[in-house]
Amino acid sequence: MRSLNVPMYDPEMVRPMREELTRLGFAELRTPDDVDGVLGQEQAPTLVVVNSVCGCAARNARPAAALAIQHARRPTRLVTVFAGQDPDATAKARGYFTGYPPSSPQIALLKDGQVVFMLERKNIEGRHARDIAADLTAAFDKFC
Repeated sequence: MRSLNVPMYDPEMVRPMREELTRLGFAELRTPDDVDGVLGQEQAPTLVVVNSVCGCAARNARPAAALAIQHARRPTRLVTVFAGQDPDATAKARGYFTGYPPSSPQIALLKDGQVVFMLERKNIEGRHARDIAADLTAAFDKFC
C-alpha cells in the first residue's frame, strides 16, 4: 500500500505547473501543518486553488485564477495545494471544504474559515478561463 506522503508524479514534471501559480503570488501549502497554519487561523478572504496535472487545470483553472486575481477586489490570501503531489496537504485543505466532495481542480473562497464560494471540477471543465474568472470575480465582489 502506497503511503499518502508519496507523490504520484515526478516533482520535476510538476514544477512548471506549481510555478504557474507561485509566480502570481500564491503561497504553496505543502504539508498539513502549512494548511492548518493558514486555513485554520485566517479570517480574511482566502482563495485556495487545488492544483492538478489534469488538462482542465492547465487549460481552465490556473488561467482563470490568474485572470481573476487581476480584479480590483480580490482575496487577501492566495494559497494552493497540489493534488497528486502533496496528498496530505491536499486532504487537509479539502477537510476545510465542508459539504463539497474532493475534486481536482477545485477553487474555494473562504472567509472567516468557512467556504463562501466553490468551483468544483464540474464547474471548471469545458469552460473558458475568462468565464470561470468572471464567476470568481463576482464572488470576490460579494465576499472580499
